Amino acid sequence: MTAPKNPQTRPRLSMAGLAALPEDIIRPAYDRAAVTPGIVHLGIGAFHRAHQAVFIDDCLGRGETGWGIIAASLRSRDTRDAIAPQDQLYTYCERNGESESLRVIGSILETIVAPEDPARLIAALSDPRVRIVTLTVTEKGYLANLAERRLLSDHPDIRHDLEHPDRPKTIHGYLTAAIRARRAAGAVPLTLLSCDNLPSNGPVLKALLAEFAAKSDADLADYIRETIAAPCVMVDRIVPATTDEDRAAITGALQAEDAWPVVAEPYFRWVIEDEFPHGRPAIELSGAEIVTDVEPYEHMKLRMLNGAHTAIAAIGQITGLATVADVFAEPRFRRFIDRYWQEVDPALSPQVDGPTYVAGLRQRFANPSLKHKAVQIASDASQKVPQRILAPLRELFAAGKPSDAVFLALALWIRSCAAHSEAGEAITIHDPAFNAWEAPDQTALPAEAVVAQFLTFERVFGPEGAADPAFTAALTAAYRSLSEDGVAGAIDRIL
Repeated sequence: MTAPKNPQTRPRLSMAGLAALPEDIIRPAYDRAAVTPGIVHLGIGAFHRAHQAVFIDDCLGRGETGWGIIAASLRSRDTRDAIAPQDQLYTYCERNGESESLRVIGSILETIVAPEDPARLIAALSDPRVRIVTLTVTEKGYLANLAERRLLSDHPDIRHDLEHPDRPKTIHGYLTAAIRARRAAGAVPLTLLSCDNLPSNGPVLKALLAEFAAKSDADLADYIRETIAAPCVMVDRIVPATTDEDRAAITGALQAEDAWPVVAEPYFRWVIEDEFPHGRPAIELSGAEIVTDVEPYEHMKLRMLNGAHTAIAAIGQITGLATVADVFAEPRFRRFIDRYWQEVDPALSPQVDGPTYVAGLRQRFANPSLKHKAVQIASDASQKVPQRILAPLRELFAAGKPSDAVFLALALWIRSCAAHSEAGEAITIHDPAFNAWEAPDQTALPAEAVVAQFLTFERVFGPEGAADPAFTAALTAAYRSLSEDGVAGAIDRIL
């Protein structure tokens, strides 16, 4: 997505222009020139700029000036090109449907486009002042079979990084190069903070990184296993893609052009395992939760918010409803999501309060001002379904607990992978892993054949796929109901 230029003739957001902004705009109250880097972030996008960067901006405002962020994009130059001419400043807009607040964030010191200058990113990661690396690279950025938690060793980018360690393309190549350089220089080992929606994201990242390193340097792989900290993390905030309308409205409120602001809901949560051997910013003063066990929180968020989001996105893709709020506004679909939550709740730990969390989700999903698009949530869905829907479904099914709505959620995803919606419109599928797989023609095959072929998709279902005939039969029945009765009819049958 390329950030368009705003047609309005206004001064560009910049440090020099902060004093001229309207009085109600919150702006950095610290000396940015005194800030030094302490964090490198991989995967700069809207979520990072509306979540972690806001927490760090708070820390800088409290005088913790050693935690500035160097942010890197591993693919696109769009964010760098938008915010670098603005002295790396951008606007964070918090919107709840009735009102909004605007805040200029200054915690990002530099934006690197990794493909343009791999050496610069390796140097930033190797900087002895940097102690933490945060990541929001989405599930596909780990280049792993997430159903089996193993590296995609034959992926061309993995092979490239093993052959060209000085010009990497992947997080594994960059991190390995930096860890090797830091070890040689005697710098403190990095703490890796995966903020992506993966169960046990820290240990998974560490294991994949060690697996990658072992292919060329067994000693370095052992060093990674023994010295690199990788706490588990749960992040929770809805951040839709910024639209041209958002840019125009925020530029008007600022009376200055911001090429790429971010918009988010008021709700946030950041739960982190307490494993920082070399220090961290005091993010708990801004509401982050530092705990000994993240797993109950990550399961709650993955299964209740992300699982429901994936089901809602599938409904939107199939029915033509564009946003989460559009789907949730339909009483039948809202009741289905309520049923889904009721079924998934027993798969949660008693340490978390599922019903209270769900009560908040109902309000968050109904927020029409966010305009969180189904097509955005549905992107890379094949990488998301295993942990969001399939994991709790298998637990519920094995325990003999009610799971009709969760089976239907999985069937909805399968149906949303068809070529056309119920209205005959083409369904857009932004999912390279799925698009590289030979998917069945859902209009030409019976339900049994469609489900049987999907169960061979190992990136989602693992090697056990169709090993349980009862599970296969239940999924086939849910999918058949969709193909015969449509989304509305299938939902009515289970309600």
